Amino acid sequence: MIDTAPVRAAESSAPPARMGRSAWGRIALCVVLALPAVVFRIGGLTPNAVVDLLVFGGAVVAASFLLAWAAEAAQKDISGALAIAILALIAVLPEYAVDLYYAFRSGYDPSYEQFAAANMTGSNRLLLGFGWPLVVVISLLVARRFVRAGSLPSSATRVLQLEQSSRLDIGFLALLAVVAFLIPLFGSIPLWFGVVLLAAFVAYLWRASQAPDDGDDEEMVGMAGNIASMPQRARRWTIVALFVVAAAVILSSAEPFAEALVASGSALGIDSYFLVQWLAPLATEAPEFIVAALFALRGMGGAAIGTLIASKVNQWSLLVGSLPIAHVLGGGTTGGLPLDGRQVEEFVLTASQTVLGVAIIIALRFHRWSAIALVALFAVQFVVTDTTGRWVLSAVHLVAAAVVFWVHRREVVPTLRAPFRRVGSVAG
Repeated sequence: MIDTAPVRAAESSAPPARMGRSAWGRIALCVVLALPAVVFRIGGLTPNAVVDLLVFGGAVVAASFLLAWAAEAAQKDISGALAIAILALIAVLPEYAVDLYYAFRSGYDPSYEQFAAANMTGSNRLLLGFGWPLVVVISLLVARRFVRAGSLPSSATRVLQLEQSSRLDIGFLALLAVVAFLIPLFGSIPLWFGVVLLAAFVAYLWRASQAPDDGDDEEMVGMAGNIASMPQRARRWTIVALFVVAAAVILSSAEPFAEALVASGSALGIDSYFLVQWLAPLATEAPEFIVAALFALRGMGGAAIGTLIASKVNQWSLLVGSLPIAHVLGGGTTGGLPLDGRQVEEFVLTASQTVLGVAIIIALRFHRWSAIALVALFAVQFVVTDTTGRWVLSAVHLVAAAVVFWVHRREVVPTLRAPFRRVGSVAG
């Protein structure tokens, strides 16, 4: 990773600044984009499915940006385990609000059972198949100018080195990826299994909070940096206001946005399942991708990919574990969230892709060819859409993962042990 410590030191010594007009303008733009959804919601307006999709979808995206900016800037004032818990929950609110609505609705309307799992598998594969490679490619391109300046070795343009602290996340993700294959075997997500996954999420937060601090404050970029540079009182009020506004918009727009996705499919002649699986995650995860890309552009590729790895852990534990609980609360059976044949295939494909992702990063190195391979395999699934194709693609993921694991076999056991090792020894 490129050393940005001198820049951060200079910034930390500077007096607090006020946000410029351009920064306030971006916040105002997001609020304006969200206003039509508020008007529609309060007035009970539903012109048609496509208009609803645009209005409420735009509001979710706008609120997601506000939430991402506030969550990142909040790290200036919150530290330790509390920050980990709060920020982890805040960062996933847009995606989870939509997905949990589908799971809750499926409790009394079985036709919605497919959409709960569809949203989760789509967002999960989008994060790894597109988000991870995006960050890697940007990081390697940025490294080129430092190589030309002689401050980095030529290998920095071919391989992104991950931070040692990522080993804990990779260890948890590896274990969750293996456990995920139990879901297709069950043919459902049992309620008790959801509780186990939530317990795994709590254990992950606890272990992360116990990890030693490296003593190096993470650089904030873009809007988060603007907010963090404000005087303390103004900064805190701004962050709280952004949290409240964004959460209110997201929670009020989640249901109509989710319903509009399903209805728009019929209106436009597009498979509703496809819209739920890919359009909704693309909207809710766009801010996260942009923030990670900004870190990569600053030469902080290791930190950028680290945040996306943590998001994968959250998805496989907190999100998947919450789905059967929401289903039961909506009136479903206490057995959990049922899965049909297509959902079983989707879970196998998603889990196999995760195993490949773990294999690629288990040695704390991300090669550019690995990024290209992930994007290519991700793109193939949009061409190969039949049942046989999904099973074959899953097999390709697993075979490729087995080869990569063998190459990095010395790293497998230490990484799997990372979640259970004593505090202070994980990074070793």
